[in-house]
Amino acid sequence: MTAPLDSAAVAQYLTDHPHFFEEHASLLGEIKLSSPLTGRAVSLQERQMEVMRDKYKALELRMAELMRLAAENEAIANKFHRWTQALVTARGADALAGAVSDGLRTAFDVPQVTLRLWNTAPEHEAAWFTRGVSEDARLFANSLLAPYCGSNKDFEAVRWLADAASVQSTVMIALRQPGSKGSAFGLLILGSADPARFTAMMATDFLVHIGETSSTALLPLLA
Repeated sequence: MTAPLDSAAVAQYLTDHPHFFEEHASLLGEIKLSSPLTGRAVSLQERQMEVMRDKYKALELRMAELMRLAAENEAIANKFHRWTQALVTARGADALAGAVSDGLRTAFDVPQVTLRLWNTAPEHEAAWFTRGVSEDARLFANSLLAPYCGSNKDFEAVRWLADAASVQSTVMIALRQPGSKGSAFGLLILGSADPARFTAMMATDFLVHIGETSSTALLPLLA
């Protein structure tokens, strides 16, 4: 009695003999398989075409996703470029601080943006961007080694926004000397009434770039 062939052994044999179906071409039309798409029996050739069509559709979907991401990244890059242009052309302390905050608000469609700085030059002590900063706020900024993204837990810094009561989600970015992990000299705050606008699941790479660019632009205002 002939022992039944092990399916793994058959698969290995066909792998080791790639010319098998060239030598037995008639089998391509004779072997019938059940199609998971139609449920009917199809030839090996038809089944192979179904598999190839499925792979092609998957590749099409992947390509469409990559094109969508590329378009989104291009849009972000263009917005970032316009914002940095505004920073470069700003003249005067108020204009520069405003270019950072208002520029982010308009370029990236953020409902509310503001900032606060400390350890600034004496001539900026009465400026809007230095007012109302407590020691607790400074300590909080020093503790932020990465941007905070998430719900507003009645943070002092969020209260610096014009309509703080409406803010449900926020981003807070500590401003430091570029490349430094030392003490912060300011905080950048973004706020939205949409609880889902800023979440803990957000990627922060782009926010880090925003923080570094803002820090570099604002350095001339420090003492």
